[in-house]
Amino acid sequence: MSAGSPTVPPRTVLVTGGASGLGRATVELFLERGWKVAVADLNEETGAKLLAELDAGDDLGFIRTDVREEDQIVAAVAFVQERFGAIGCMCNNAGLGGAFGPLTEIEVEDWDFTFEVLVRGPFLGIKHAARAMREQGTGGAIVNTGSTGALAAGLSPQTYATAKSALFGLTRVAAIELAADRIRVNTVCPGTIATPLTGPTYEMELGKAFQKALPWPDQGQPEDIARAIVFFASEDSGFVTGESLNVDGGMIANGPMAGLAPAVGGPMSVVGVNRGMTGEKSEVRRRI
Repeated sequence: MSAGSPTVPPRTVLVTGGASGLGRATVELFLERGWKVAVADLNEETGAKLLAELDAGDDLGFIRTDVREEDQIVAAVAFVQERFGAIGCMCNNAGLGGAFGPLTEIEVEDWDFTFEVLVRGPFLGIKHAARAMREQGTGGAIVNTGSTGALAAGLSPQTYATAKSALFGLTRVAAIELAADRIRVNTVCPGTIATPLTGPTYEMELGKAFQKALPWPDQGQPEDIARAIVFFASEDSGFVTGESLNVDGGMIANGPMAGLAPAVGGPMSVVGVNRGMTGEKSEVRRRI
């Protein structure tokens, strides 16, 4: 749809990693705003729990999806189209902490696993959602979940920060390529948010140290991120593409004061991989 009158994309959305944490808050807000929502998540247990607890009827669906696998992303996009008639928004939200430890000690397989989820996954989501939107001729929105951890060294593990940095570049090149089809591509960058992915961390010393770096007096909540994602999905941001929005209580704007937070991307005494809420077990491979 490179020419012609603008159209309003359908209010249907696919949210990867939507069964818990930031994803679930986003799903709930989309439903509250009248959208029809499909959730793609690797964890079937949390997916079933989501469907039971929200009880949204035909407006909510779930499909088990490993975002690293192209055929499963193709199936997830098709699921939205078959269930709701079309796809209007793709939220590439699935994430995890990934590999941690010093760069000189991280296992290559853990590095690759992190990039498969945090970069390959969004690439596949953009590729196949954009194809569908282009064929529909409706335009649409693609929203990626980035991280302020990519904007300042020491705020997140090295592999995670590097992968999220790559996502910034992917957002920009996709936004330029897809603009003629009226497909907008943007990134929301959470700061320190209390979710199951962080677990009890923010009730302990690490969370207290991060909190000192925030000008804003309150801890970030999943709903704060959900509102930013829904904004980028909606007509309210109809002339915005290729952008990133920090939702971090002013941590990055605080500049050098962010150094009050612990350097979680610096020297560490353990090496391993955090598999997040996938249902697969995280692992400490060794101590150094």
